[in-house]
Amino acid sequence: MKAENGYSHPAYAAALAEFGRPRPLVQSKGWILERTIPGTNYLDAMGCYPIFVCGDWRLLKNDLADLGDELVSLILVTDPFGNFTEATLNQTFKDFVAPFKEHFVIDLGKPLQEVAEPHHLRSARTALRAVQIERVPSTELLLNEWTILYANLIERHSITGIAAFSRDSFARQLQVPGIHAFRATQGGQTVGINLWYADQETGYYHLGAYSEHGYRLRASFALFWRAIEHFAATGLKWLDLGAGAGATHDPADGLTRFKRGWTTTTRMAYLCGRIFNRAEYQRLAEAKGGMKYFPIYRKGEFV
Repeated sequence: MKAENGYSHPAYAAALAEFGRPRPLVQSKGWILERTIPGTNYLDAMGCYPIFVCGDWRLLKNDLADLGDELVSLILVTDPFGNFTEATLNQTFKDFVAPFKEHFVIDLGKPLQEVAEPHHLRSARTALRAVQIERVPSTELLLNEWTILYANLIERHSITGIAAFSRDSFARQLQVPGIHAFRATQGGQTVGINLWYADQETGYYHLGAYSEHGYRLRASFALFWRAIEHFAATGLKWLDLGAGAGATHDPADGLTRFKRGWTTTTRMAYLCGRIFNRAEYQRLAEAKGGMKYFPIYRKGEFV
């Protein structure tokens, strides 16, 4: 088994402990977060945000079988680069498997100029004349700058739930092996930061945040260009840019348009669920009705 980094590392699950108790899945080398179901003495679980990554998806069904009925249910979003087939998912998650979102991915073996939209390349060149980009270490200074920028993002987009990470969570995330942070500055002032995790042959775009001046300078274009160049030079094969914002796919969403402009390739992430304690699940579900949401008793919550 190769070394774990990024989303597959135990330290990343620990960074999300305020949202649930990290629980290892020993055979598959994955992590889930156990949560108390409000108003009950029961637990359910979710995969780590934003995607569930494990070492061997073929062994995940064994881990879930070992859980018995300790949990009511489990919900997670799959890693687009996981070593599974849809058939594997259906065997492992017997209750719910559905295409969730297409992630925009970059084949680093291809020149960026061949896959990125001309508009993005022009915007990146313009931004690079205005800002300086550097890869920076995970220091207290980076944490301070990042939390200020992310607070601006939260206010700008009214972010709530698990994506509204605390400073303590970010402090832990910045120490996870595989972290790569890139900073954009102008005149010594930080105007944007991007965070990525590199794991095996793939780099995952984690989060980005900017000051209002950074938005005006289009610092995001410069940061992505330099990050793509960096990862191509380090020997990674793929970059996962993630999907658009929100729980549903909106091709007009600004984040979707931005990510789509860097590549012509996508990979599907699946939403998967499994029920362990059917009697309790049914009891909890009766108050909600319908089966268009999983788990139905958490309808209206971000999971």
